[in-house]
Amino acid sequence: MRVIGVDPGTKSFDVIGLEDGRIKLDLSYPSEVVAEDPGRIVKAIEEFNADIIIGPSGYGVPLKHISELTDRDRFEMTLVREEEMKEIPVLIGLQEMVSQMAEKGMNVWFIPGVIHLPTVPEWRKYNKIDMGTADKMAITVLGIHDQAKRLGIDYADVSFVLLEVGFGYNYAGAVKGGKIVDGIGGTIFPGPAYVNSGALDGEVAYLMGSIKKWHLFWGGASVIAAEKILPPEEFAKRLDEEPFAKAWEAMKDGFVKAVASELAVVGDAREIILSGRLMRIDELRKDVEDLFEEHFDLPVVKQRGLEGKAKEAAQGSAIIGDGLAGGQFKELVEHVEIKKSYGSVLDWVKLPLAL
Repeated sequence: MRVIGVDPGTKSFDVIGLEDGRIKLDLSYPSEVVAEDPGRIVKAIEEFNADIIIGPSGYGVPLKHISELTDRDRFEMTLVREEEMKEIPVLIGLQEMVSQMAEKGMNVWFIPGVIHLPTVPEWRKYNKIDMGTADKMAITVLGIHDQAKRLGIDYADVSFVLLEVGFGYNYAGAVKGGKIVDGIGGTIFPGPAYVNSGALDGEVAYLMGSIKKWHLFWGGASVIAAEKILPPEEFAKRLDEEPFAKAWEAMKDGFVKAVASELAVVGDAREIILSGRLMRIDELRKDVEDLFEEHFDLPVVKQRGLEGKAKEAAQGSAIIGDGLAGGQFKELVEHVEIKKSYGSVLDWVKLPLAL
């Protein structure tokens, strides 16, 4: 059985192809390249001849085949007005990929975000959209597989808090009994991410007058320290400079608050799992490990996932595809209840929206 998982990240689009649970395709494309030539990545996916493809799902939709996608579904996957689409390469690439795959009649499925899962109580969803986009949900599913395999336990005994520190956004997810029960997505995360500002003060939003989509890709630690977006590796090398040190402290402060919040939800977490692009930088990850060991009496581990260079979200998506197709991860996909996902990302918003 061959499956593909796609992660449309802020910095790169990653593709993982599995054959009988083993990595056979491992690709990464800069998001700007995908925006300019989406056919390049679609061709690579097509040539792998997968039985099932998990497409770039953005904020997510209840589990749905590409032939069933409506215009409303496609809007909810990106939540960007058409006139602003050209400003965000990752969103251009995502929408163009979906269009091309639909035209080719490819067997593509789109997966939910955290907010669509029935395992997340409804009272945690009110006035939220970003509890974790579809790629963050996939990372968390990969974490469930990871802990169960490492510790030799059943899915029902898996419990952890996962912190994902990506290029664009941060995310903290809570898993109890092997099920995703809560999530703090990037735009409601307490404290800045590397690019995104994190939770936006309502008074700041009011004084800005009009919020544009590109504002959600600005204001993070790199902007705080350098007033521009630097490669994370350069940021890490400049932590002895005051602006960078303070920006990194702001990020870490948010990590502690988010993880503490999710640990309260889980109650009996076995460990804290670290994931994401910035956690591949040894000095940053070691600093976070030390921070968490100081604040929390739990093991702190780096997410292992599958072997390969593609990001964890692509790996998690591929695992979900394998499970949906009845492969070796079928039990995992059934356990996390992806097939029971429901609703719209907007269903629980009780404030007036300008749509």
